[in-house]
This record gives sequence, C-alpha cells and structure tokens, in this order.
Amino acid sequence: MEGEKRRCRWVNPQNPLYLKYHDEEWGVPLHDDQGLYELLILESFQAGLSWECVLNKRESFRSAFDGFDIDKICVYGEEKIEALMGDPAIIRNRRKITAAVKNSAVFKRIQAEYGSFANYIWSFTDGKTVFEDCTVRTASPLSDAVSADLKRRGMTFVGTTIVYSYLQAIGVINGHEKNCAWHRGE
Repeated sequence: MEGEKRRCRWVNPQNPLYLKYHDEEWGVPLHDDQGLYELLILESFQAGLSWECVLNKRESFRSAFDGFDIDKICVYGEEKIEALMGDPAIIRNRRKITAAVKNSAVFKRIQAEYGSFANYIWSFTDGKTVFEDCTVRTASPLSDAVSADLKRRGMTFVGTTIVYSYLQAIGVINGHEKNCAWHRGE
C-alpha cells in the first residue's frame, strides 16, 4: 500500500499482533527485568516453532504462568506442571515448561549476582546496541557467548539461535533490515 512504512520481511502483515510487536517492541532496548524475564521465557518456548506462534499465545502464557511472576514460577511443582500440560492455550511441552521453572531460578541468581538481569545481559556489549544484518544469520559470536554462559549457569533451551532471537527482541542487537522504517542505523 502506498504511503505505508516498510517493515522487516519476516513480519506477517496480516497479523495485527505481529505488526504491533515489530513496530513497538522488537529491537527496542529493554532494561526492565520483568520484560527481560518474560521474553526469555517466551523465547525458550519458540525452540522448533515460529515466533509468531508464541506471540499469538503470549496472553495465554501470561495467564497460565501467573503473570510471569518469577517467585511463583520458581516454586512450581509437579501439580502446576501437570496443569500447564493440560492447558491447550499454551505450548504444552514438558521439557520447555520444566525449563521455564529451572531457568527462573537461574535468572534470580543472576539478578542477585549483578544487581539486575539487565546489568548482566547488557554487560556483554558494554551497554551498547550491536548492529547486525540479521537477514543472513541466526547466530553470532555474541549469541554464542551469551548462550554458553547461560548454559554454564544451568539454563536450558537457551541455544545460540534462541539467544540470538532474544538479543534482537530486547534490542541488544538491532536487527531491523536496512530498508525497514524502524532501522536506526549504525
């Protein structure tokens, strides 16, 4: 449509939720631990699926996972995991659900060590956004380093591809395509 801003090619223009996510959230530098936590949990559910699938279920995830209250999620037991496994509104994968619980505890340990998860995640780039052409890659030396460190600390479902996607989502990596109206230039 003439006059419409150009977006990254990966955005489904038929999905208003996806358009809003791209235009208002994706790639915007995020320093709020609650937002960083929610996106990390959601990204771990993306493994093997599309982000659009996860995004479409985001509100259901918020509801099912107690508003992403980290203190509640850290103590989820088998009964809650079974309830989540029975919830058709979310992605029902036992390994991903148990990873969310385990990763939450690791997230809290990182917060305690660094003062915030934001301090930790942004320390990999000295607080600066990295500009990369994300149309040609699904990982980078940066995502390799973050992924390896998260795994060393005990997280799962944080492979380099998932972490690369996460770093783009939270604005550590500016991955908007050069012809996208939201590309902010190096």
